[in-house]
Amino acid sequence: MLKVVGVRFKDAGKIYYFSPGDLEIEQDQGVIVENAQGIEFGRAVIEPRMVDEEDVVLPLKNVIRIATKEDYQSVKENNISCEKAFLLCDEKIREHEIEMNLVDVDYTFDRNKIIFYFTAEGRVDFRELVKDLASVFRTRIELRQIGVRDEAKLLGGIGPCGRMLCCSTFLGDFEPVSIKMAKDQNLSLNPTKISGLCGRLMCCLKYENDEYEAAKREMPDVGTKVMTPDGEEGKVTGINLLKRVLQVRLPDEELALEYELDELRPYNEFLAEKVKS
Repeated sequence: MLKVVGVRFKDAGKIYYFSPGDLEIEQDQGVIVENAQGIEFGRAVIEPRMVDEEDVVLPLKNVIRIATKEDYQSVKENNISCEKAFLLCDEKIREHEIEMNLVDVDYTFDRNKIIFYFTAEGRVDFRELVKDLASVFRTRIELRQIGVRDEAKLLGGIGPCGRMLCCSTFLGDFEPVSIKMAKDQNLSLNPTKISGLCGRLMCCLKYENDEYEAAKREMPDVGTKVMTPDGEEGKVTGINLLKRVLQVRLPDEELALEYELDELRPYNEFLAEKVKS
């Protein structure tokens, strides 16, 4: 077992584990750590706890220190610098007439590197742009191309449901979403109905998918023959997966009747019992 603390560097960003060492770290407390980018400021979103070694990526780096007032002031100054850097970089992009859209700018806490996030239709030659930016900022420059889902996560916004985007508020990682999930949930396959602001399938299609898949394994398919509680043979014409309710059309009925799943028996099972008797 290892003692770890979960740290986020951005709101709704991925959680990374670090060793708290002897530090008494509280939840939501600012901490200074070292990651692949360099020295960074983060928030302890998961307070120190014991976990299995298999659940973390080894070796763990130690938390350098709990953030001080000076550290918080440095973060504030970095954020102001990021806003200025964004405007300057956007101006340089227009000067070089590069087909790219600047999305966000991020300084590392120690200011050893500045990262510019952008979107573009394809590959972009930004070598001259990097030279210009390096001459202005006199630090390491990284231009990182991101996808449309990452862009939505960074910019935020309001989804079709009227709430703030899941990816920008609490989703740490993007999970695969498929059109099959929309089909299983009997949703309209109109792209405008099942797509988010990013233009991709909405992340929330994944939330109830496991429940729908479990229900689908229990329920008979549409067109299946079943026996009703009254001993009549019927055919399944509709399914409500979450309620475990089926619509069954009987031979002498014009309208389908609703039955709960446990009220019906598979017709094949009924025939097998009849043959045995």
